[in-house]
Amino acid sequence: MGAPVSLGTSVPLGASVAPGAPGAEVVDAECWRALGRAGFFAVLLPEASGGLGLGLPEAVLLFEEAGRALLPGPLVGTALAAGLVPGAAEGEAMVGALDARHPLLEYPGVCRAALVLDGATTRLLDTGELARCATPLDSLDPLTPLASLPGPLPARHPPGRPPGASRLRQEATLLTAALQLGSAARSVETAVAHARGRTQFGRPIGAFQAVQHLCAGMLERLEPARCAVYAAAVTGTAEESAAAKLLADEAAIHNARDCLQVHGGTGFTWESEVHLHLKRAWVRAAQWTTAQEAEELLAAELLTPETDWPRNS
Repeated sequence: MGAPVSLGTSVPLGASVAPGAPGAEVVDAECWRALGRAGFFAVLLPEASGGLGLGLPEAVLLFEEAGRALLPGPLVGTALAAGLVPGAAEGEAMVGALDARHPLLEYPGVCRAALVLDGATTRLLDTGELARCATPLDSLDPLTPLASLPGPLPARHPPGRPPGASRLRQEATLLTAALQLGSAARSVETAVAHARGRTQFGRPIGAFQAVQHLCAGMLERLEPARCAVYAAAVTGTAEESAAAKLLADEAAIHNARDCLQVHGGTGFTWESEVHLHLKRAWVRAAQWTTAQEAEELLAAELLTPETDWPRNS
């Protein structure tokens, strides 16, 4: 696969977005609109509100494929904003989202608005507020421009009765885990394909035990992460979503590293997508529920006295 730095001619959404703004060069707006027409961003929106009326299991499958394809853009934020920000569900507006504990915004140059989850409160930043507050940052991933939004943020409440911040945060954590899962799966597929096709000393490198061990270890990380993400999509608990993110982060990062090891120096070139999976995995691991937060949440659950747990009567 060639270098996916630009996925097509960028047509920024919204007159407030300047050509060449951070993110405009890597997000194909026509592709974004096509995703909106297909219902990608409206999968969780009720049918009565113009959405597909599906649930987290279906959304996880879609986001897994987006992660596999390294699809750029504020995917999670736009999906969370469906029904809250006009045009988000239809793919006519790109919307960022961030947890106030981690004030990093993806693609600040193309976001028409940003959801801010601050404790139990859901707030909304408009384009003008984003322009005043956002400070561009150097990003590890060239496909994910970032900006810092230092608090306190001048945000207002979205119109109507938005979902609680805890629910949106949980959905964002799980959808990000699904992106990581797709990336981890792609790393396995890419490593195995390269190991079968690349020859050394007259033999495919996949015949060497060291390479076989790397590929086997990648699969061992991928499948538990897949089970955790799928299970959390069904149960819908914050603890299982955190566990899914923890395992998916580990699988995405370590699988991309091992995939690079299988490829050797070619994995770092722009002719390869391998290094982009690693860089994207690093960025996502720092968003929403981080490894430390997930571990603390799971530890607190495990240390809960047995008498506090609900029992079947």
